[in-house]
Amino acid sequence: MYQFHEDELEQASLEWLQSLGYEIKNGPEIAADGDYPERDHYADVVLNGRLESALQRINPKASLTTIQRAVQQVTMVESPNLIVSNQVFQKYVTDGIDVEVRTEDGRNTVEKLWLFDFENPSSNDFLAVNQFTVIEGNNNKRPDVVVFVNGLPVVVIELKDSTNEAVGISEAYHQLQTYKQTIPSLFQFNAFLVTSDGVNARAGSLTADEERFMMWRTTDGETMAPSSMPQLEVLIQGMFQPAVLLDLMRHFIVFQTDGEKTVKILAAYHQYYAVNKAVEEAKRAASESGDRKIGVIWHTQGSGKSLSMVFYTGKLVLAMNNPTIVVLTDRNDLDDQLFNTFSISSDLLRQSPKQAESRSDLKRLLSVESGGIIFTTMQKFSPEDGTNEMGALTTRRNVIVMADEAHRTQYGFSAQVQQAEKDVFTKYGYAKYMRDALPNASFVGFTGTPVESADKNTPAVFGHYIDIYDMTQAVEDGATVKIFYESRIIPLNLPEDLDLDGEYDEITEYQEQSDRERLKSKWSRLEALAGAEQRIQRLAQDVVTHFESRQEAMFGKGMLVVMSRRIAIDLYQAIIALRPEWHSDEDSKGVIKIVMTGTSSDPEHWQPFIGNKKRRDYLARRMKDNDDELKLVIVRDMWLTGFDVPSMSTMYIDKPMRGHNLMQAIARVNRVFRDKPGGLIVDYIGIADSLKEALKQYTDSDRENTGIDTSVAVDLMLEKFEVIQDMLYQHDYDSFHSDKPSVRMKAITETMDFVISLGEEEKKRFMQVVTELAKAFALCATELEAQELNAEIGFFKAVKVGLIKLIPTDGEKKTSSQIDAQLNQLISKSVISEEVVDIYDSLGIENPDISILSDQFLDEVKALPQKNLAVELLNRLLQGKVKNVQKTNLVKAKKFTDMLNAAINKYNKRAIETSKVIEELIELAKEMNDSYKAGENSGLIKEEVAFYDALASHDTAEQVLGDDILKVIAHELTKAIKENMSIDWNLRESARAKMRITVRRLLKKYGYPPDLQKLAVETVVKQAELMASNS
Repeated sequence: MYQFHEDELEQASLEWLQSLGYEIKNGPEIAADGDYPERDHYADVVLNGRLESALQRINPKASLTTIQRAVQQVTMVESPNLIVSNQVFQKYVTDGIDVEVRTEDGRNTVEKLWLFDFENPSSNDFLAVNQFTVIEGNNNKRPDVVVFVNGLPVVVIELKDSTNEAVGISEAYHQLQTYKQTIPSLFQFNAFLVTSDGVNARAGSLTADEERFMMWRTTDGETMAPSSMPQLEVLIQGMFQPAVLLDLMRHFIVFQTDGEKTVKILAAYHQYYAVNKAVEEAKRAASESGDRKIGVIWHTQGSGKSLSMVFYTGKLVLAMNNPTIVVLTDRNDLDDQLFNTFSISSDLLRQSPKQAESRSDLKRLLSVESGGIIFTTMQKFSPEDGTNEMGALTTRRNVIVMADEAHRTQYGFSAQVQQAEKDVFTKYGYAKYMRDALPNASFVGFTGTPVESADKNTPAVFGHYIDIYDMTQAVEDGATVKIFYESRIIPLNLPEDLDLDGEYDEITEYQEQSDRERLKSKWSRLEALAGAEQRIQRLAQDVVTHFESRQEAMFGKGMLVVMSRRIAIDLYQAIIALRPEWHSDEDSKGVIKIVMTGTSSDPEHWQPFIGNKKRRDYLARRMKDNDDELKLVIVRDMWLTGFDVPSMSTMYIDKPMRGHNLMQAIARVNRVFRDKPGGLIVDYIGIADSLKEALKQYTDSDRENTGIDTSVAVDLMLEKFEVIQDMLYQHDYDSFHSDKPSVRMKAITETMDFVISLGEEEKKRFMQVVTELAKAFALCATELEAQELNAEIGFFKAVKVGLIKLIPTDGEKKTSSQIDAQLNQLISKSVISEEVVDIYDSLGIENPDISILSDQFLDEVKALPQKNLAVELLNRLLQGKVKNVQKTNLVKAKKFTDMLNAAINKYNKRAIETSKVIEELIELAKEMNDSYKAGENSGLIKEEVAFYDALASHDTAEQVLGDDILKVIAHELTKAIKENMSIDWNLRESARAKMRITVRRLLKKYGYPPDLQKLAVETVVKQAELMASNS
């Protein structure tokens, strides 16, 4: 049967790169001892010749001495910390290298050199090298493909066999992490990393966690690639076009630090293409004939909108000759959050942003001729008291106003006649005042929620959509997770005269005073009902029970949204009365906290909960720390927008919300985190209709995939449960209900034995369905139906974990899915799955030393009543033993592999009884033991035994030469081959040819049968290659 292996995937990658204009080289060819060397040593990761040539071409006025100094400067290791060195290199990429030179008149001056020609991509040198060996210290590693630009290794691609179920894209990721630790010099110049297993392909930065490695879904930014196109081909055709790769390196990589940890961020495909579209629209809108309306970018919450704004600003600075950027928000806390994101991205922005403290400060900051990134709120665009006219703050045309959440009602143009105590005046929306203040500026809007169809003001200010990245697309890409909805409404007992219409959404501290007064009475009456003591007690009890059930099913943090600060405090007191251990007076301790603002005039018993910005920032850091005990926060308005905690999986809503505010709030739980299957919204007050109304502005697919009722997850759970029941129809596992651990362990092993008896395909199906069942359960763990099945599902998970433990051979690293399964087993609190399954212990036999497999152990396995499980155990152990042999002895490995496969094939086909298969496997184990002992007793070392077996594999040779002569040949072969081995000799044809000649001469010297020599030479060379690859 044909299989598509890793080396063919490697060749396909090179072909795709070659089609884009890349030169292709084989690593051993350009090595220090290769046929066409481009490196002096295997420790060299930069191709200096190519780098010098490129610098001369790009910087034609620079002298050779200056070029060489630049090469020395860029290749110097800046810091023992890889991330620090990589950050320094990124500055060289974006800002060039400043080289100190001495002029003819003896003065010292600085000359700037550029590493890359961004304007003319074809002037650069694009090269892809496979099997690029790097030796650093005692570490010898060989990444699959390294992409060089101008001799600098900017991308490392790690590939895994697409036909091997045991390895996948997760293993490729972990391989790269190993490379970072063992050969860090290769990554000093890295732009990004790529992983693929032939089916999946992902790209990520040097610091990205595995879940942050993302797909690249398009080759042109206009259409999604068809699913029939290999993901790796899409990624290469999309990211590695020379102009795109250079653009990514220059404009779409940013380093951010929180003072403790530095992260490197690579733009996702939707960010890259949206930003570039918006830059072109900005050039059009700001031109002499432009309409000053750049457009609106709608990228769903959680998909990196703030970072898109950073990338956009960074590129605008260069593309439009350093314009002034005004970043507009509608609330001070949002202004602070976005300002912080920009502040920690100052390297990319080439300047530090500034916040306007007042209207006059805004005018001062705008008084410059160009440049500057200014943060302000909309409220500063309002006339002086007593007037309805807003004077111009600047008339410059090189001003770009970038609005966050560009759909607010405050962006209106229309006039409203308002009456004060002694006056009547006309008031306009902020859109008019902004246009008056910045009459020649161009406007662009970023939003995480769509512009309402009835909203005429937003298009009038900003224009129409530039780019849309909706919730469905984000979930498909793995950028966000689905949001589920669970109704647990606690009635308010509303009086008939309290009509709850849409007005409650507008009641915030940001409303005009007249609006507040008009709506205050309704809101206070509603708040009084929601905060009634009896209802608060019910709410507290339900939240505690529900949250603890969620914690048992999966790790995750939660947020409780309430109507008022009073309710927040009362609810907190009710919760800690039920769980006093959750409380702490110290900000640094406690499982639950309130996040709210206040003043000294608030009631005394409120004061411990009121915090300043410093306290809120500290609690935010605790909430974002997955190892911190803080798991649940109560808020009114804080943290409902722009607050990003990936581990947050549950939001409890007991506050009326609608429209954009509701959609932004629920997006707090849609972030990707580990194996989080989805976020959950728990509704205590009745937001279902508001959710449906808000979704009317979204795409059709978004309406179908957001706010999915947990009943859907329940139905899926029941469906998968029935599938498992059908598979186990003829097997009785009721004993798993026993109170005795020993009885439950026996139920697990007996069920494993039954599942194995169903055959390999059904075993895989069982494991897959159990995985799907566990995920569905995690989404609806608090539902009654789920609780009733909790213990049984835990049992199925324990059986699955036991089967997984049978799969890997000795010494083989577990895949991420296997690790997840075992972690879930340890984390879950369900009756069965909290116990770790030790197969050998449950069967009453000792865990064996795989290198020995003693007769006693084999006899114990033979006596097992679970015959199918015995076969599976022996198969696993013997595969491990064969794998060890494969590392050193080609001939013996092939012999034992053939014998093992033959026995297992007979078992799978049920050609002989299971007990007979067990006997054959036990005999094979004994033969392997005997073979090992014979090698030890022969007087030969391990390598000599392998060459002896290679020569003696042909019966005629042993008959003609005898045992002693074969031993002498094996001894001399081992010595000669070790002397002729150079690094990567097995990858260079010239070195392989030399090795064949050496072997042939030795065989001829001792009279090895001529008719067998050709075959023997090939067998010996293959054995030598095996020895080299495992040395």
